Amino acid sequence: MKNEPIDPKHKSKDITHWPEKAPARAMLRAVGLNDRDLDSPFIGIANTASDVTPCNLGLYQVAGKVKEGIRAEGGVPFEFGTITVSDGISMGTEGMKASLISREVIADSVEVVAFAERLDGLVTLAGCDKNLPGMLMAVIRLNIPSIFIYGGTSLPGQFEGHDVNIQDVFEAVGKHAQGHMTDDQLKKLEASACPGAGSCAGMFTANTMASVIETLGMMLPGTAAIPAVDLRRLETSFEAGRQVLRLLKLGIRPRDILTKKAFENAIAAEVALGGSTNAVLHLLALAKEAGVKLTLDDFERISRKTPHIGDMKPGGRHVMSDLDRVGGVPLILKTLLDAGLLHGDALTVTGKTLAENLKEFKLDHPRAHEVVRPLSNPIHSQGALVILKGNLAPEGAVMKLTGSKDFVFRGPARVFGREEDAFAAVQNHKIKKGAVVIIRYEGPRGGPGMREMLAVTSAIVGQGDEGSIAMVTDGRFSGATRGPMIGHVSPEAAVGGPIAVVKNGDIITIDIPKRKLSVEISRQELRARLKKWKAPKPRYTTGALGKYARLFSSASEGAVTGIQK
Repeated sequence: MKNEPIDPKHKSKDITHWPEKAPARAMLRAVGLNDRDLDSPFIGIANTASDVTPCNLGLYQVAGKVKEGIRAEGGVPFEFGTITVSDGISMGTEGMKASLISREVIADSVEVVAFAERLDGLVTLAGCDKNLPGMLMAVIRLNIPSIFIYGGTSLPGQFEGHDVNIQDVFEAVGKHAQGHMTDDQLKKLEASACPGAGSCAGMFTANTMASVIETLGMMLPGTAAIPAVDLRRLETSFEAGRQVLRLLKLGIRPRDILTKKAFENAIAAEVALGGSTNAVLHLLALAKEAGVKLTLDDFERISRKTPHIGDMKPGGRHVMSDLDRVGGVPLILKTLLDAGLLHGDALTVTGKTLAENLKEFKLDHPRAHEVVRPLSNPIHSQGALVILKGNLAPEGAVMKLTGSKDFVFRGPARVFGREEDAFAAVQNHKIKKGAVVIIRYEGPRGGPGMREMLAVTSAIVGQGDEGSIAMVTDGRFSGATRGPMIGHVSPEAAVGGPIAVVKNGDIITIDIPKRKLSVEISRQELRARLKKWKAPKPRYTTGALGKYARLFSSASEGAVTGIQK
């Protein structure tokens, strides 16, 4: 498909042309525009810069460089802000219910500003987990020439002679509860794990989504893995500011890039890297916005044929800055492309295809295979994401494989209706080895907001029970979660999914080779329990949480908002 150039003022002429638009021009002159500016393309810079979280601290400087790039290419930049929340700070609290909601608020707010102010193009800046998909959801809706910039990963900290990150702090809570770490050690670890600006260091959700968005073709190639404090972050942001004006000339819009091929590439990269399970939720949401049919079956199909080769934390040894040193995301993309596991003809924001972009990278670092293994020696022969189905999750559930691909677990259920109750039970040593912890009513509508369960999963791992205690929830997991932890169980408990009627002592079976998640009761018994089940009263009925509780769809559909039946 050959794209036609877009009128550089295709939107902004609505407010800058013709005599009757004099009032709008008067307002624009008040913010410093002159005649030349009024005849130039208007480019928005949607910025999640904030002091709330270290993930977004560096975006103030990034925005300045983007403005310079836009000006250099003949555009007029308009910076505007939107929200961010820090999952790492709110984890394990009621506040975590707002995390997934923030994705929707970001998307809506950016869409509204760009639509209202008639912007011709858009550069979006994001750092924390939900910022990234929220920004992309907005640009897909607007479908004006756009480019994404990631704020960058943090560097690892140092503790007792080795690298550490936020994952180590969460797991240290479990060690501390077991008496394996002193108060002083915990405090020293806490003080050193996050040394400065940037998103959590491992292949957790933010770094996963940055890798995914680079693979989708919506950011400059080679930029996802650059640390937040690296000067290259500013240099490439200047170039991104210029590139959005070139997209106008090339006639390339987000929906030209975000095709089924692009989404299949993104899934392949995600499962090869061993990234966050949250990518499933967000890719489903992005595909829905783009009008691309994508289901959990696509994730399973692609994961089955794509080896897991990224030796990345939380399951592996390396953090995002290590990947950057040996070639960044292009290293894993080139490995997959050479094996025929990617669509090389997918279009990107450079105006070139994915394959053409990769030709420009020299990927021969002597230690590259320590971070990204060759396909002949994978960590797992299949991808790190597993989609499970069964009578406990008829619409599906998601697990990240950090252990054996042949893992089978069978044990009695310990049922909890809230994350806090499960966490207290773990910390107080009330969960026996061999149990399957069930946390329900934490889904998109039941939570509401589908909280991440990193506090619970890390406490289990930190106490030395990884592999001996499993967990199943209709909530989510952080990208830092590891072990036999299954989330996104659909349908969720709040809408009458089977997880709502599991009882303490019911035997739960997790079978990775067969991709099964089941409760060992008869079909008749399950039907009888579901018939007696009554929906609980919503936890929130007013405000943002009350509104989104009514609007969220199933996790198996991306937990997007819309009118629900």
